Amino acid sequence: MSITDERRAALITEYARTPGDTGSPEVQIALLSERIRNLTEHLKTHAKDFHSRRGLLMMVGQRRRLLDYVKRVDANRYDTIIKRLGLRR
Repeated sequence: MSITDERRAALITEYARTPGDTGSPEVQIALLSERIRNLTEHLKTHAKDFHSRRGLLMMVGQRRRLLDYVKRVDANRYDTIIKRLGLRR
């Protein structure tokens, strides 16, 4: 369910705005999206895992708040991150 260190490093380098950037909203959104995808697959096979479902809903809410922040600050960055991650909004 968790992200491997190699995958996390790959996501950070792919979505970082500058070298060494690990905390920008784009990186945080990408990491949350990866965790959400993994947890969604877990819940497909473990339908009664309600504790993990709550964690999933909290992650989705956190990602939504980060996306709203990016949209408020810079709409072009928002459009770019949505397209790169393949999100529906």
